[in-house]
Amino acid sequence: MYQIDAQVAKTPDQRQTGLMFRKEMPQSEGMIFVFEQPATQCFWMKNTLIPLTAAFVADDGRIVNLADMKPLTEDSHCSKEPVRFVLEMNQGWFERKNIKAGTKLGGELFGQSR
Repeated sequence: MYQIDAQVAKTPDQRQTGLMFRKEMPQSEGMIFVFEQPATQCFWMKNTLIPLTAAFVADDGRIVNLADMKPLTEDSHCSKEPVRFVLEMNQGWFERKNIKAGTKLGGELFGQSR
């Protein structure tokens, strides 16, 4: 089990800003984006300085797909199915923890308490 200290971005302004302009982020920290309704979510890295991996997460906590994202690019990275959650972590974090598509995340957001 791994514990993540994730900042929550749930308002439109918070989601739009995300992790822009940050020069570093501790390995056990990340940001989770929460949307009102499941939809195809797409992210890019304009003004984001650190390499990230986005985990597109279904309501039940299942990772639908992962996308490595390069800093300062406008390449679009999208979920493969409608999701309400996107968890961004430092690039390589998921791989080092052997967390892949299909892995289920736990926590209150996904209807599971500790």
